[in-house]
Amino acid sequence: MATRNAFTGRCPARTAGALVPVAAALLLGACGGSSPGPSPGRAGAAGPREAAGGPAATTFTTLTGVPRDTTAATTDGLVIHPAAPVPVLDRPGGRPVATLPAEQLGAPTWVPVVESSGDWRRVLLPSRPNGSSGWISASGPGLRTAHTPYTVGVDVAHRRVTLVKSGRKVGDWAAAVGDPKTPTPPGRTFVMATLAPAKRTPSPIVLPLGTHSATLDTFGGGPGTVALHGWPDASVFGKAVTHGCVRVPEAALRQLSKVPLGTLVLITA
Repeated sequence: MATRNAFTGRCPARTAGALVPVAAALLLGACGGSSPGPSPGRAGAAGPREAAGGPAATTFTTLTGVPRDTTAATTDGLVIHPAAPVPVLDRPGGRPVATLPAEQLGAPTWVPVVESSGDWRRVLLPSRPNGSSGWISASGPGLRTAHTPYTVGVDVAHRRVTLVKSGRKVGDWAAAVGDPKTPTPPGRTFVMATLAPAKRTPSPIVLPLGTHSATLDTFGGGPGTVALHGWPDASVFGKAVTHGCVRVPEAALRQLSKVPLGTLVLITA
């Protein structure tokens, strides 16, 4: 069993090198005030292939043949990290449909387990389409597990973000969510990385999630990844004004940036 420290080093700039500010700038482009760049179609529809077989399950790829996650239940906090790329199957013992890489955006890949069947674990994936999931063998070599006590809740209708630890609410804040034309997508997702963006972005920390805009294939040069991040203008909180991301107050960002990677995020419409 991995220790807590194995997955709570949430990708500071010195860990991920030059990738961190670049990736953060691309991801935050989906939430800023600038106009979207030209849309070339589904971002990453023909993603790279890993040695384990199948396209890499990253925020830049679109997967086919993967099971869709359609429930909104919480989990027991079990998260998984592959030390090396591992195959993702469409069912226990089934057909390979993707590869889960060891890193996402320069940080270790940690994904939440949402279902178990014998020695198999169904995990959420960070790729399009939203709700992508797949099965990983728990008996494979190099697979590390841990538990996170946190769950993040995003209530789009009431424009609030909550943080729950071990079943107890420890934070509740007004937030800005997607406007009606670019709504924040509902469903179960997870904290994929913690990034320190370039100075030109409006947030000191960006928390990209394993979900994407349902209306924008690409934005600001990135794949339309939805993120939690701060915002300097407090007047936006409690409003539906973003391109899909969730803007939170400084106090919320401080607490949210401490949750382990792979922590479940429940977005309700």
